[in-house]
Amino acid sequence: MKRTSDGQVIAAHGRQYEVELADGSTLLCFTRGKKSHVACGDEVVVEAAGKGQGVIVSVAPRRTLLYRSDAFRQKLIAANATQVVIVTAVKPSFGEELVSRCLVAAEHQGMRAVLVLNKIDLSEGAEEARARLQPLRALGYEVVELHAKASIAPLRPYLHGQLSVLVGQSGMGKSTLINALVPGARAATREVSEALDSGKHTTTHTRLYRLDADGAVIDSPGMQEFGLAHLSEEELQRAFVEFRPYIGRCRFRDCRHDAEPGCAVRAACQAGAVSEQRLALFQSIRKANAEAARFFA
Repeated sequence: MKRTSDGQVIAAHGRQYEVELADGSTLLCFTRGKKSHVACGDEVVVEAAGKGQGVIVSVAPRRTLLYRSDAFRQKLIAANATQVVIVTAVKPSFGEELVSRCLVAAEHQGMRAVLVLNKIDLSEGAEEARARLQPLRALGYEVVELHAKASIAPLRPYLHGQLSVLVGQSGMGKSTLINALVPGARAATREVSEALDSGKHTTTHTRLYRLDADGAVIDSPGMQEFGLAHLSEEELQRAFVEFRPYIGRCRFRDCRHDAEPGCAVRAACQAGAVSEQRLALFQSIRKANAEAARFFA
């Protein structure tokens, strides 16, 4: 009988995974079969398969799974994370819709969400960036302002005791945050890339880093879109936190909060309790998800 060990996936490179075992050693692991549904952060059982290599034979039930999807595929980002840290910056400009979609994904999984506004030292554009995040701050989301190249101290308290996953567009400064949080992180990434005989993986894979304090962070590649095709209409509306007081109060049980009479959510929008921008985003996602569902009908 082959020897098995428990471990955690700390890096995902396509269908190759770096697994950290209980004794701190690591194995470069693969999965059996053509398809793989393993994510960084997964707790796994591995079977030794040669010097420094192994096979993932099972994945433990996940507490959370952050992923994005469209009509054609799913992209796993991180498993078992407790918190999503969405990194934005004064420059380059960030996409408000992408930020909101990340928040919806976090809410769906019951994960805490924190927004980071980086490069706050840039006076030109700082106030505009703050104003763009203010509607989300008003909903109760924390916004942490910092200049990552100078100090990341404002963010550290939010990471304590959490397995955080960093997400955001390219250019927001996630790599700078990681390098400040984990000295030597860049060297560790380069070392793994060399082991895989590729230098292209440094910005295209997810990786988990242990922090000195109680906690860890998962860095993810920059993204330009965040599909939510896996959410049902009920899941989607509950992922908009400001909708929750009004769900179940519409005239019709299957209300889509579009043009139906007696819609409590639209009434709240007209009263200013729900923003028109957020309601429009909900409708955009709902319709895109319906199109994705019809594609496979």
